Amino acid sequence: MRSWTGSVAFLTGGARGIGLGIARALGKRGVRLAVTDVDAVALERAGEELADLTEVTTHRLDVRDRDSFAAVADEVERELGQVDLLFNNAGIVPFALPEDLTYDKWDLSLAVNLTGVVNGVQTFLPRMIERGAGHIVNTASGAGLVADSNVLYVTAKFAVVGLSESLRLAAARHGVGVSVLCPGPVDTGIVANTRTLEADVALRDDLVPAVEEFLRSGPGIDEVGEMVVAAMNAGKPWIFTGDEVRPHLEERMKALLASV
Repeated sequence: MRSWTGSVAFLTGGARGIGLGIARALGKRGVRLAVTDVDAVALERAGEELADLTEVTTHRLDVRDRDSFAAVADEVERELGQVDLLFNNAGIVPFALPEDLTYDKWDLSLAVNLTGVVNGVQTFLPRMIERGAGHIVNTASGAGLVADSNVLYVTAKFAVVGLSESLRLAAARHGVGVSVLCPGPVDTGIVANTRTLEADVALRDDLVPAVEEFLRSGPGIDEVGEMVVAAMNAGKPWIFTGDEVRPHLEERMKALLASV
């Protein structure tokens, strides 16, 4: 079990939802925070709140922009010191029926939910390797372990799980830990946030009430933040927010093994 008190954490999508819950949990433990988000209003609000807990800086960042990622990383390390903890949390929940898929929808979904994670890893992993320490938590989903019919979302989240599992094996010899967060339902507002994007990848209107009700059935963001920090401190490879995925995982594993 490790304590990261006094270290520096860099969070994407940190002004709302699970990212904010993680930031609150870290702040209570004396971790200095670099909170990034694309929502400037939410970012300002989060910065004011978190400043009561710890030293915090806020930065507007689109995780698709590699140059901005590097520039913000440099600024954070000048202001707060070396980044020890990276939380690649920014994400959207895109949706399209198979007959409505387009290259633009694929590009947006993969750019935010997968390449955004890659950009975070590639920005900070070399620095962590040079220092011989650090921990990375990538946010995937239960849908990254068991597929549903939302191909845009599932494709990216399966990739994030594979990336995280492989990187954990590869980076361990450098003293860098990796965990993947696979949340079930959590009331984060991600559906509404996705509907503000420039591309038409939002859930259909008729699906929104049921999905939002499902998300509200899970734990709150502060409870999830505590789960994430506890699991990270214990060095766990997978982090779950509930057991909703268990029967689906069992069914999938049985089917896979029966096919070998």
